[in-house]
Amino acid sequence: MKNPQFIIILSIFLTLSICKPLFADPLKPGTTAPALTLKDQDGNDVNLADEYQKGILLLYFYPKADTPGCTAQACSLRDSFPNLKIYGLRIIGVSSDKPRALKKFQQKHKIPFPLLSDPDGALANQFGVPFHFGFHKRTSFLIKDGIIQWTNLNPKTSNHSKEVLEALDSIKITPPHSQLTFPSN
Repeated sequence: MKNPQFIIILSIFLTLSICKPLFADPLKPGTTAPALTLKDQDGNDVNLADEYQKGILLLYFYPKADTPGCTAQACSLRDSFPNLKIYGLRIIGVSSDKPRALKKFQQKHKIPFPLLSDPDGALANQFGVPFHFGFHKRTSFLIKDGIIQWTNLNPKTSNHSKEVLEALDSIKITPPHSQLTFPSN
């Protein structure tokens, strides 16, 4: 153990193996979305494989419930929820918070969509969400029929809904004809 090169190499190896999520490679469009079952804010099991089959889904990861940035992001999506629903979009938020904390966050800010608890980061790691300062980084995915259509590695907290609407347009997701309004002549 008196070999300093061995100690340096061992230290680097241990650091990289412990910090592996730091160097995650987020899943790209065209990739099959991982499907785990997680608890929602009410403690109910939510099977993501089932959720993927219900139409277009925004699955967004956020670091911690009821912090300023995460609140701004959730409220941006909440405030635009009626417009996003016109596209058939469903939203699910994911963080490492426990269901009880998610329920408080949801009720306090009147968030109209489910929040999932990923306490060990299993889902975030499978999606390749980077890990930063003890939390998974804010990252969003649009998923249709179990396939990732769009990835945002750095969503804006206060304007995330606008980014999502632009993404829906860019991947050619349009509202059903019956929901569109046309000017009268």
